[in-house]
Amino acid sequence: MAEDFQAAVEDGLRLSKRIYFGKDRAVAPPKPPTEMDRSSEHPFLPTSPMVYAVISNPSIVDNPDMPSYQPYVHGKCDPPALMPLQMNGISMEVECYIDTAFVTVNGSWRVHCVMGSRSCDCRIAVPMGEQGSILGVEVEIPRKSYSTQLATMDESDTGPGTKRHASGKGKIDGGTNLSVKLKWSQKLMCHGGQFTLNIPFKFPEYVTPAGKKIPKHEKIQLTVNSGLGTEILCKTTSHLLKERYRQAGKSVFLYDSDVLSWSSSDVSFTYTMSSNDTSGAVLLSSPPLLDVDRREMFSCYLFPGNKQSRKVFRREVVFVVDISGSMKGKLLEDTKNALFAALAKLGPEDLFNVIAFNGETYLFASSLEQATAATIENATQWISLNFLAGGGTNILLPLNQAIEMFTDSRNSIPIIFLVTDGTDKDERHICDVVKSQFTERKNVFPRIYTLGIGMFCNHYFLRKLAILGRGHYDAARDVDSIEACFGSLFARASSIFLANIAFENLDQIDELEVFPSEIPDLSYESPLVVSGRYRGTFPETVKVKGVLPDMSNFSVDLSVQEAKDIPVGKMLAKQEIDLLTAEAWYSDSKELKEKIANMSVQYSIISEYTNVVLLETERVVTTADSAVGRRASNKVNDISAEAPKPRNILVLRHNGLGFGNLTATDENIVPGSSAPRPPEAGDAYIKGASRCCGWLCNHRCCWCCMNVCSKMNNECANLMTQLCGALACLGCYSCCDSCNGHEG
Repeated sequence: MAEDFQAAVEDGLRLSKRIYFGKDRAVAPPKPPTEMDRSSEHPFLPTSPMVYAVISNPSIVDNPDMPSYQPYVHGKCDPPALMPLQMNGISMEVECYIDTAFVTVNGSWRVHCVMGSRSCDCRIAVPMGEQGSILGVEVEIPRKSYSTQLATMDESDTGPGTKRHASGKGKIDGGTNLSVKLKWSQKLMCHGGQFTLNIPFKFPEYVTPAGKKIPKHEKIQLTVNSGLGTEILCKTTSHLLKERYRQAGKSVFLYDSDVLSWSSSDVSFTYTMSSNDTSGAVLLSSPPLLDVDRREMFSCYLFPGNKQSRKVFRREVVFVVDISGSMKGKLLEDTKNALFAALAKLGPEDLFNVIAFNGETYLFASSLEQATAATIENATQWISLNFLAGGGTNILLPLNQAIEMFTDSRNSIPIIFLVTDGTDKDERHICDVVKSQFTERKNVFPRIYTLGIGMFCNHYFLRKLAILGRGHYDAARDVDSIEACFGSLFARASSIFLANIAFENLDQIDELEVFPSEIPDLSYESPLVVSGRYRGTFPETVKVKGVLPDMSNFSVDLSVQEAKDIPVGKMLAKQEIDLLTAEAWYSDSKELKEKIANMSVQYSIISEYTNVVLLETERVVTTADSAVGRRASNKVNDISAEAPKPRNILVLRHNGLGFGNLTATDENIVPGSSAPRPPEAGDAYIKGASRCCGWLCNHRCCWCCMNVCSKMNNECANLMTQLCGALACLGCYSCCDSCNGHEG
């Protein structure tokens, strides 16, 4: 998929040689990729927000301002070529609240590669940072604008003006300027009390406009709010950010400059908070006006601090790894490499075992083994010999075997590390069995960490298992990110220094609901975030208790304060929607699904129970009198009044992760390959849209494109083709046409 995307961009760059820029040698055409660029693993995947012209007919490629009158080109581009558009300006505004960043990017691009008398579709691709989630897209072109919104499934089916197919009117004319506004949220990475923000912002040379004196301007504004009132200490920054404002717990930085060339590095900003010790706070907030849940909101944050001398718990870990037929090739090799790296990080005082499974189980040892150098070497050889892809997927048996290996032990944290790419037909039963196991074995409570690979496993089942086991879940949706995701999740499990965490003096609060329902441990790799809803009066302080690696008791009093400048609901919405969706899958509660849908619409977070709707607004010119009419006739761009008439032109269904694909699992289809979606997602329109986007689809709805663009680095996940052909084709009635098999 990445190769297909890159081939399309490379074809587009070849077509750009047809564009004529005149005889003035001072006007240089866009620079092609250098040999160094081409030598990278994925040289043509987006490393910044990008807009492409979708070219099926190469004869339309030309300079809209200066035609070259080249000979007609016979033939078509199949699949279409992607020509990167020249960028005229870019600005970014980032607001960081505790561990969450909200990013808004405003950019301007020009369709510089299509003759003025012709038009084309345009496609937007945006790589995002850690756990990125699209919040909205707006596109402005002359006379029209496009925007996205979420709607419940009932509303999107019955909304006014909703169309499933339309005529091919919405293409973008050559020479048109597009103004694009993108919004998304992402997480900050945390290690040892240090927070790092990474946003892809590396623009290739070939998006630089051709011209003598075309001004180029970049602007980045960054606001950091710690939420604790503690001092923020900037450590490193990629761009020349200057501090413009500072008060306790809040700083504002600005980079605003005319540049000779666009940014060649990602936006990276690292900071710490002044506290060395474990600290935190509780923030209170009232629900938004339209929130269906009228209970008050709270959010509790516990930070590890930056004291590096603390001990961590001794580890007892059982790696439970899927070796079914679908794990063949690169998937299994990358998983083995990640497992080798994890084993190398164990110390002689740690205990471990490895269980491989498909329809059966294969154990490295009958019990936990000491992680000596010799034993690790034996395990490495055993894995190399026995990790052979084949067979089906049965998760319950190895999970039970792993749980039974743990006995009552002190100074250690028992950990089950489950890795799978498939769906099990008895997943709810597996959750029931795990719950009963934990109830019966009160002296031992293994933490369950789960890693889902690709899009055929049930990510909500894996999340539910992690919730039950007080662990964490992660997903390597892009198969190239297995080693990175495995490594970061294991680092989190390996750096626990505060366990069995409990919140006291909350007994008097009415209708208390806590997310997650089982409180995870605190590690050096991330802060602990616990949120919830309540009625009544919240105490002035909250006491947090836990156990340290030396088995001594730990407690800290957290101050409770009103969240004045921090959007608590907006910050926590994605986490709560994900946790509630796992519970809704498990309980099959209609009421819970409706609640999730309403939250999704309220906070613009894509969910399993909402649809993405693309809205088109035509700005209609009206004249108050004849004089105004005459002026309007003389000046095409003189619009005296506008009467927006928004209408739904595309409804995109099934935008979430889905609940696994049992058919693909049974047939051992490798993640990343095309496979039939589950019956509930087999809507004919989606099948048509997948043909339209073809090789450019993945996670969220356009499955492949999420995969493609996320390969730029291990932290990035693609954005824009969550909107499938919708925004991918902007005015993209043509996307709908191609769903019908029409040209375009």
